[in-house]
Amino acid sequence: MRTAIGIDLGGSHVTAAVITDDGTIHSQHERDLSDLTFDRVVAVVLEVANAAKSAASGKIEVVGIGSPGNIDLHDGSVRYSPNFGWAGVPLGKRLRDGLGMQVFVGNDARCATLGEYHFGTGKGANDFVMLTLGTGIGGGIVADGELLLGHGFAAGEIGHHQIRPETGFICGCGKIGCLEAQASGTGLIRHAMAVAPSFPRSFLLDPDKGKLGSKKIRKAAQAGDLHALAAWKNYTSDLALGLANVIAFTNPELIALGGGVASAGDYMLDAIRARVDELTTMAPKGTTRIEIARLGNDAGQVGAAMMAFQGGLDKHG
Repeated sequence: MRTAIGIDLGGSHVTAAVITDDGTIHSQHERDLSDLTFDRVVAVVLEVANAAKSAASGKIEVVGIGSPGNIDLHDGSVRYSPNFGWAGVPLGKRLRDGLGMQVFVGNDARCATLGEYHFGTGKGANDFVMLTLGTGIGGGIVADGELLLGHGFAAGEIGHHQIRPETGFICGCGKIGCLEAQASGTGLIRHAMAVAPSFPRSFLLDPDKGKLGSKKIRKAAQAGDLHALAAWKNYTSDLALGLANVIAFTNPELIALGGGVASAGDYMLDAIRARVDELTTMAPKGTTRIEIARLGNDAGQVGAAMMAFQGGLDKHG
């Protein structure tokens, strides 16, 4: 049985796991990120990767890392990552030099899709779409059993199709009304702020009640808070619109929702499934299942390891 290190690079922390090719996680290691400059991030990634390497009981054959942004799969460089403020940085080379072993780099959401497809909710589905709903929205598309990469390795950027191009929030990519701007965890907070003038006495706006976050809004909505319910309604309406577009574009058998906001579980699914069906026209209604991703926060690490085992996202093992 082969062993790899799978690394998930996020905006606030880095996680590395020792993973065998049956998808089993044997140990996990995490470090926080407070400085997103390239050199500092590389140093933290090397630190957590070496911790995982030291904890492994057998030989580590290869390393895979999922990073935000558009990745050149040939050399592992990050062409563009708006959330990190990177452009043309040699992530793969720096990690290969630092670890002294083979390292493969892929987009973080595509890695999560690969992990969820092989070992999570997507297992057994021939046509599958994964969305990660966190600070932003990542995505990945599996068609006829293969992960779609696209001509410039950018297929699956579902978060950056516009659903409110004239009236929406400004996205980190610079466009207006992207699905990411409207239906990420950040989008839920922005929806709450947008309707706040109608709820001047809302406890959500009281700084003494803690920082306003997506989890706080969701829990308040579940408890019946009117401000939170108004934000949740607008948020889930935008998410449903985006998912209906995904069905029109790709007609998948299954869509899996991962990331922090998806921890709402059935409360989220109950809010969006019927609306998605209403908005679905050309594909038969009710034929695309929408579920919560099973691997949770482990999907990125597992998928990064699977990518490494197969020799890169552009190879098929």
